Amino acid sequence: MRVPNAGTVLKAQGLVKKFAQLLAVDQVSLEVSKGECFALLGPNGAGKTTTCEMLEGLTSPDTGDIEICGLKFPKQRGDILKLIGVALQETNLYKKYTVKETLELFSSFYPKTLSIPGLVAKLKLEDKLDTRLEHLSGGQKQRVYLGCALVHNPDLLFLDEPTSGLDPQARRYLWELLREVKADGRSIFLTTHYMEEAQELADRIAIMDHGKIIAMGTLQELVSTHCQGDFLEFQCAESELESLQNSLSWLKTAKKLPTGEGFEVNVDNATTKTREFMREVDALGVNLGHFSIRQSTLEDVFLKLTGRNIRDD
Repeated sequence: MRVPNAGTVLKAQGLVKKFAQLLAVDQVSLEVSKGECFALLGPNGAGKTTTCEMLEGLTSPDTGDIEICGLKFPKQRGDILKLIGVALQETNLYKKYTVKETLELFSSFYPKTLSIPGLVAKLKLEDKLDTRLEHLSGGQKQRVYLGCALVHNPDLLFLDEPTSGLDPQARRYLWELLREVKADGRSIFLTTHYMEEAQELADRIAIMDHGKIIAMGTLQELVSTHCQGDFLEFQCAESELESLQNSLSWLKTAKKLPTGEGFEVNVDNATTKTREFMREVDALGVNLGHFSIRQSTLEDVFLKLTGRNIRDD
């Protein structure tokens, strides 16, 4: 049933899902290629988890079509489930089981699986093999959950907020494991609300808000399309900014930094704009606290498209 040479492992067209009066997913269409990590990025409540659950076969769309490895839900659901691995956002496994017992349990669900010792080595849990889940750290538990999703060597791996609640060190450790998973030729469908996670892992990114996909592409495509150029960041009094804006009309789009300490403005030619800015600063005697130039990021794209920072949700 495996399809190692298929170019597209996942195709969804026009997915719609309502819960009473709430339109959770609104005409979502997307594709994932073999060996690709595709990230669905958005704030809590954007519809990411509901979309993921439909693609995994856990819930049915009200309308729309889903095809995985050339097979279609719901008619070929049983065959599809043999080809996908799923790590849910909230996983509650029996905490009295050891790492070895947990992986062996999941291995028993499938006719053909990976070697448990080999999988444990890949997860770097050799020294925790006989440790109960209740005694593992959050990051170690997430690695066990990932192992449960990988035990039958799936073509497509679904990860719903896999590093939510983890400390930065544990998060980066899991990222390294996911890079290895992708290097093995598997495709990954990742839902996340961490900008850095999407930037680090994804080949392509879809931004979702209020049930709709509002932008999709590589990081470079998203940045070049929606946030052309760089950002000038500077600190001065608001009254001094007003004086600068009277001389430099392009400064009228300047906004306060998220920290509240200073301002930023998106410009299409940082070198030229910096010269103009510094010339006026000197001419007006502005007391400049700091000044820097930075490249546009995925967070800038999100802010421009949705009008808010993802951390605000």
